[in-house]
Amino acid sequence: MKPTPQTSLLDWYISHGRHDLPWRTTDDPYHIYVSEIMLQQTQVKTVLERFYFPFLERFPTLIDLVEAELDDVLKMWEGLGYYTRARNLHAAARQCNGNLPETAHELIQLSGIGRSTAHAIAAFAYKEPLPILDANVKRILHRYFALRERNEKKLWEYAYTLFDPLHPFEYNQAMMDVGATICLAKKPLCPLCPFLTACLGKDSPLSYPEPKTIKSKPIRKRSIILYRRENRYALKQRQSRFLHGLWGFVEIEDTDMGTLDCLGHITQHYSHFTLDADVYLSDEPFSDEAYEWFKLSEITPLSLSRADHKAISLLRYNLEKRGESAC
Repeated sequence: MKPTPQTSLLDWYISHGRHDLPWRTTDDPYHIYVSEIMLQQTQVKTVLERFYFPFLERFPTLIDLVEAELDDVLKMWEGLGYYTRARNLHAAARQCNGNLPETAHELIQLSGIGRSTAHAIAAFAYKEPLPILDANVKRILHRYFALRERNEKKLWEYAYTLFDPLHPFEYNQAMMDVGATICLAKKPLCPLCPFLTACLGKDSPLSYPEPKTIKSKPIRKRSIILYRRENRYALKQRQSRFLHGLWGFVEIEDTDMGTLDCLGHITQHYSHFTLDADVYLSDEPFSDEAYEWFKLSEITPLSLSRADHKAISLLRYNLEKRGESAC
């Protein structure tokens, strides 16, 4: 009997799947949940080597996350980026009071959990028979069915068409692995693909899907000012949606700082723009009540953006160069 695409995929997964990933060797729904949130827009290598285990060591259960302060959660997320994920993780833990729902329908009601993430948690933790639709799976479906148009609603329909409801865990994990290791965006390894026989787009894989319109990222020119008073520096906790909850120095659009002491220049790339900023040190009076004052040693435990970390590095370098105390 000729093997089905699903059978070929599962056979491939047995031999080539990434079975040793820690979120695949556990049946703890919380651990699976954390991994799914961390893996959104972040490579497996980064999550595995630097963030997954330290986060779970600090917050071993969902109840620990419920009881934690947002500052602590953001600090453990520091460097992983896309901090909205951490805020939503914390909010969702409190929404469900530390009891993670067991169905995708309930999971999707929580902060930061969209349809694909809800399906993934439900399929991996509770074996609910649902397909997922992350970036890797989308690419496979576009090529397998020769779909050029980027239409998520239609992709969900095709996701169910190819799905193997008898093996939701293995099928979804295998799809992600094929997308990550074979059905690559730029150099797909079609001869190695378990879908080679049935794939409609194998003769021209780069034609599917249609290319995205590439927009150049805008550059935001700013000045970051480190106001100093008795060896303490002014920071405030951000309230805007971007970097919400992280502490930051004064940042303004005006780039003409006159005679202020310029410590240097930093560049920080974000997903939608590039920050281009000069960093200044000022001992001038500053009385904005939204800001609090910290010694450098007190800033270390705070959660900061990478740009603000770079500003601190410039400060320390200049203080050391001038023989001034960094305490």
